[in-house]
Amino acid sequence: MKKTIAVMMAFCALPAFANYDYNYSYDGTPRRDTYVGFRVHKNENIAFRFEPENSEGTTLRDDGFGIGINVGNRLTDNVKIEFETAYTGGRASKYGNDFEFNVWSNMLNVYVYKQFGGAVEPYGGFGIGISGIWGNVDGAMNMSDSTADMSWAAMIGVNFALNTRIDLNIGLKYQNYGDIEMRTDDDVVTSTEIDGTEFYIGAVYKFGL
Repeated sequence: MKKTIAVMMAFCALPAFANYDYNYSYDGTPRRDTYVGFRVHKNENIAFRFEPENSEGTTLRDDGFGIGINVGNRLTDNVKIEFETAYTGGRASKYGNDFEFNVWSNMLNVYVYKQFGGAVEPYGGFGIGISGIWGNVDGAMNMSDSTADMSWAAMIGVNFALNTRIDLNIGLKYQNYGDIEMRTDDDVVTSTEIDGTEFYIGAVYKFGL
């Protein structure tokens, strides 16, 4: 019984310790943590809207994974800014064609968050950046090309401080990666817009700088 009471008292005290260590440096000023981390993205029906010129198009969908690296900093008590570079892509076969798209996105993300208990942070965010897109179609149509296009994203999620150095974050993101235009052998122009809804999980290491 005594052990149970001691464990419960220690558990109740954790938010207070986390609040001091996580929020503030030792001189009492708010922490401005610089961090580096990684994320794994689970694509849910990432969509490739393939639209040939002057003919009916189709939407290709694929479930897959992406991976990213992020570097950021806490600007204020409620705002973080972050650079994220990530790879994703998709493949599908339809109408006698094998479609393959690879996307490398480079985003500047801004998050607004609220801290609870010094260790839990619900947040919302918005990102804008540039994506490199590589497209390849083999079969009834044969074409390939690459381009860079503007991307944007909106995110919601929760960040958990596991200790004063390591955070775990989970979230949901919608991202429009942009589009790529390709030309067939008989000079038909096609356009493919790429966007998707993604779940992600990641971890970061904070340097306390």
